[in-house]
Amino acid sequence: MTQQRDDFDEYAYNPKFQWGFLAPKYWGTWIAVFFACLASFLPKSIKQSLAQSLAKLAVKPKSGAGKRARVNLSMCFPDKAESERETMLYNMYVTAIMFMMSFASTSLRNKQWLEKNTTIRGFEHVEAILAQDERVILLVPHTWAIDIPAILLASRGLPVSAMAKSQKNLVADWLMHKQRVQYGGRVYDRSVGIKPFIKSVRKDGYLGYYLPDEDLGRDHSVFVDFFSTQKATISGLGRLAKLSKAKIVPLFAMYNSETGQYELDFYPALPFPTGDEHQDARMMNECIEEYVTQKPDQYMWILRLLKTRPDSHQNPYKQR
Repeated sequence: MTQQRDDFDEYAYNPKFQWGFLAPKYWGTWIAVFFACLASFLPKSIKQSLAQSLAKLAVKPKSGAGKRARVNLSMCFPDKAESERETMLYNMYVTAIMFMMSFASTSLRNKQWLEKNTTIRGFEHVEAILAQDERVILLVPHTWAIDIPAILLASRGLPVSAMAKSQKNLVADWLMHKQRVQYGGRVYDRSVGIKPFIKSVRKDGYLGYYLPDEDLGRDHSVFVDFFSTQKATISGLGRLAKLSKAKIVPLFAMYNSETGQYELDFYPALPFPTGDEHQDARMMNECIEEYVTQKPDQYMWILRLLKTRPDSHQNPYKQR
């Protein structure tokens, strides 16, 4: 039986409600939140139909998100026909839109609803490590359902510690944070450094949440293969595992647009640390490739995944 934790940490990110959130410049955000709450109660069939219609509009080449996704897909899958990549993009938008129409449910409904609407596979890999009183860092690629595991695990008494970047929209940032830690957990802004995160995992027993596919720039990365290109991949996971005394467990979070439910796949722990940063980084990318190849619609292709290039300072997303 898990014990109730005190999630307070002076270094943790903890935005508060401000009366300024009610200012006219945020009215659009509140209206969007209102409709998102309504959409979360729609039947799956209606969500699916709406998502398919909206996805046809979203794939139009003029959008910035669509352009980034096309750059990513063309660099990662140059051997695929353009029509195949366009189909991948369309399917991603269907998944993303359906997920966004359901996302408010995790705040509006209770933990029993979340359990009932989530399929979990492979959680025994985490349980076996915890049973030996060892620590766990979850390796979680950027899929649309990336926040779901943290919320569900915290609802089971296994809160997560993560590092994240705050949103420019202060209302959206506050609401997203409240949702992420509604059952417990800690989120650290990158500005406080890595030490509080390590302490929360090693000393306080939180499950670490590590995002392996962020592009943090040339100074914090090594370049290793990623599908058919190379990617600036975060270095130092091996050192982090050693300092935290944690096992690295891959986790792939999905939203099934056919069933309208969440799916979480936990995998056996990876052999970290290997002692070689390039080998560690390549191992992370291999995990992403394996999962995304099976379910490419789940991945956030709209991110600036390949912004930093190994042989150029030119941003591929700014090229005409």
